[in-house]
Amino acid sequence: MGDGVLTYFGYPQAHEDDAERAVRAGLAVIEAVARLELPERLAVRIGVATGLVVVGELIGEGTAHERGVVGETPNLAARLQALAELNSLVIADATRRQTGALFEVEDLGTQRLAGFADPQHAWRVVAESGVVNRFEALRSGTTPLVGREEELDQLLAAWQRAKTGEGRVVLVSGEPGIGKSRLVAELAQRVEPEPHIRLRHFCSPYHQDSALHPFISQLERAGDFARDDAAEEKRAKLTALLGPAAASADEIELIAELLSLPNSVAALNLTPQRKRQRLLEALVHQLEGLARDRPVLMVFEDAHWSDASSRELLGLIIDRVKDLPIALLVTFRPEFAPPWGDRRYLSALTLDRLSGSEGATLVENLAGNRALSRDVIGEIVERTDGVPLFVEELTKAVLESADPGDRLAILTASPTPSLAIPATLHASLISRLDRLGTAAKEVAQIGAVLGREFSYELIHHVARRPDLETALAQLTDAGLLFRRGLRLASSYLFKHALVQGAAYGTLLRRRRQQLHGRIAAVLEQEFADLVERQPELLAHHLTEAGDTKRAAAQWLKAGQYAAEHSAHIEAIAHLERGLALLQSLPDTAERDSLEIDLQLALGMSSIRTKGMIAPAVREAYGRASELAEKHRDQRRLFQAIYGIYQHNVGSGRIFAARPLAERLLAVTAHDDADPGLRLQAHHALWTALVIGGEPAGCLEHCEIGRRRYDPERYQSHRDLYGGHDAGMCAWTLAGQAEWLLGHPDTALTSSTSGIALAERISHPPSLNMALSYAAQLHIYRREPELILDRLTAAEAVAVEQRLSVFLNPQILRGAALLLLGQTKEAIALLRAGLPPGRTGGIRSLGFALLTTALTETGEYPEAMTLISEALQGVGATGEGFWTPELHRSRGLVLLAQNKLAEGEAAIRQSLELSHKQQEKSWELRAATSLARLWGEQGRRAEARELLAPVYSWFSEGFDTPDLNEAKALLDELGGA
Repeated sequence: MGDGVLTYFGYPQAHEDDAERAVRAGLAVIEAVARLELPERLAVRIGVATGLVVVGELIGEGTAHERGVVGETPNLAARLQALAELNSLVIADATRRQTGALFEVEDLGTQRLAGFADPQHAWRVVAESGVVNRFEALRSGTTPLVGREEELDQLLAAWQRAKTGEGRVVLVSGEPGIGKSRLVAELAQRVEPEPHIRLRHFCSPYHQDSALHPFISQLERAGDFARDDAAEEKRAKLTALLGPAAASADEIELIAELLSLPNSVAALNLTPQRKRQRLLEALVHQLEGLARDRPVLMVFEDAHWSDASSRELLGLIIDRVKDLPIALLVTFRPEFAPPWGDRRYLSALTLDRLSGSEGATLVENLAGNRALSRDVIGEIVERTDGVPLFVEELTKAVLESADPGDRLAILTASPTPSLAIPATLHASLISRLDRLGTAAKEVAQIGAVLGREFSYELIHHVARRPDLETALAQLTDAGLLFRRGLRLASSYLFKHALVQGAAYGTLLRRRRQQLHGRIAAVLEQEFADLVERQPELLAHHLTEAGDTKRAAAQWLKAGQYAAEHSAHIEAIAHLERGLALLQSLPDTAERDSLEIDLQLALGMSSIRTKGMIAPAVREAYGRASELAEKHRDQRRLFQAIYGIYQHNVGSGRIFAARPLAERLLAVTAHDDADPGLRLQAHHALWTALVIGGEPAGCLEHCEIGRRRYDPERYQSHRDLYGGHDAGMCAWTLAGQAEWLLGHPDTALTSSTSGIALAERISHPPSLNMALSYAAQLHIYRREPELILDRLTAAEAVAVEQRLSVFLNPQILRGAALLLLGQTKEAIALLRAGLPPGRTGGIRSLGFALLTTALTETGEYPEAMTLISEALQGVGATGEGFWTPELHRSRGLVLLAQNKLAEGEAAIRQSLELSHKQQEKSWELRAATSLARLWGEQGRRAEARELLAPVYSWFSEGFDTPDLNEAKALLDELGGA
């Protein structure tokens, strides 16, 4: 385009698609002219015949039908200067009706426009709207809604309530083709004149395990992302989009990461759980920001294909809707069970099939001026059985038939009994595609393989046809596809998932595989950025192409990508697909290697979603261990054994966990072993040993761990092995072991060092653990205020990072209250923290504490039942840490009931076991209890001989209650 030269655009106003093309062309020209390196901006004249003009169009009156240049007139420069700010595209009312909501427009009222004799109702085109397809924008205005008056009234009523700030949620369900989207589109058209914001989120069968895909797609559309935009350009668009609504800069960073854009999320130092929660909150806040500006009509379509993360986010949105001017419509098929429960502001709407008369009315409306006989209408109604989509498709197939006289014959010849509705749709679609020609049919088939929605750029690379644009135009003209955007930037959407499915079904199996294979190749060669963000898309096409080995490997990548983004439910789905494919592959080392990686990833995601004790964790790691050992793969064998070890520790099976920890040490015993894995082997052992009641062995391995630990070198291990930092754990559990071994002050120093390290490395799960164990240590030291201080700090970390307090907070707080003398309150808390079920871990301590409290209040039967249950539990699991104290607690209950012999025997058992396990602190308590009993029985010399050597062994901690009590008792007995 040269200086002063503008190409004239004109299209006959015969079809809505032509009007759309004309408007898009006008916008494109105005944008192009605005970018010209001229001192003035040009105004453009766009075919008056289509109802398109330019505001202030004064370049030569009477030139409405000129073609070519309009700049060859006197005083061009002056006219260009006069038009510097008049570059707005304006459309007449007829064009406005035909383009529906495809464009954002401003009502200019009645205007006198060049080329029109009478004043015209004019609209200024602001920009292309955010609607995703022409169905949304146009369809509701082309065919009257039939048989849905009551349902539409219900939606309109919900909208009216929502506008007042009383949000409403309507769940719209119905079988495929029943008109859910059509009803929603009608509502959108009815509320269009009102100030509001409309959001649409679409789910897809190709993306039902792609975390937050509907929300990602909506943001990319709203941000007007183009594939060739640089990452920073997209980032700028996102910032502009979210700026007015986002609650904070941090939330923009989280949403940027969601869209795979440059971000600084790492600087936020969030746990995976907290980061995920903050992201979901950010998306909710973004919606709240929009609603503060204008009422929002939000549509979430095809929820039966939604991913788990999107359902979770939708649940959060539904929780907030009640207090906002938002009407949320969720559509889905009957097999989907909405997980959001009952709410007063939530209602359900089920669409039924049309009656015979309603079906006939719809046929007549579709036929318009092209009359159909009553027999033809009746046959259409009978064969479509009240499903609006089938009525429409079959009617169009009949109307498009070459010979109107053969219409009834065409219908009756279709091999479709009246109830076989999908077959009816299939037959009518084939008929329509055949009439469009070979090119259009093949393009429709390729599009169907690509998915419900696909971009022009992608189908261009796959189809490789010179007539592609013509074929796509034919399909859009026929209403089988809807288009959004201009040429290279356009995308296409099948009118309905059933239409896509029917087109897909016309392909022979071999041809389908070929197309999937070609799509996979194109994705890898031309769309690496898309594959990086959606690895499951490539995995799907490789699977359908029959490229099983590569597909399984790609499902692994998809699972790993989802897990990295804390979408573990989706990750499990991807990984299980990969594992299912491996069953058909020959038994080779390469195949086994891939399965090991899949199983390891599955085990990790299963821990995150189901917990360490889930059978799925044991099964995944067990299979990985079997294969890794078979192929002598030491590194992955270590990971697998560690996973089984975690499962057993989490399940309280220390008898099983300890040999696994020893095996980990053996696996890393060779000279060239990874030092990081060697550290983790010691990590596993010190944990198993302290829980198992071997504090001396635990401390030995903790000391090795503290020497080997490097916070920078092993940073990645924090989430892989136990979910916490090995160095912090070495200090923290050393503190537990040191207390057991009779060094209460040294234990406190180690515990404090563990907290300091966790704070220094800024790892919240590690800090949570360190603080929780510190609170437990203060229980042993009988320091209630410090228990509460550490517990409060742990709870603050847990709340901030969306974690659970590492050790049961009810038991920790109950212990503090018991030590403070608030026995009844302590009992209530301890009971709440010890529901029936598995014993072990801090629960064993909780049982001992609750037994003590119940003994104080005289509730001996319950106390005996609890302590017996606890002893049975630790006997079965091998958790020896607390066993001496449990026996002592049992003895005290028996003594309180005056069962002196049995009580003394139980305390002796505690004394002997604690001595055997070198647990000097438990030994001191047992010796004190037994010495007190003997003193009361007059056996003072025996009591002194028992307690004095135990007390004299200690070299620190003399200000702790245990040692103070022992000293006081010795003084009372007459010696120290």
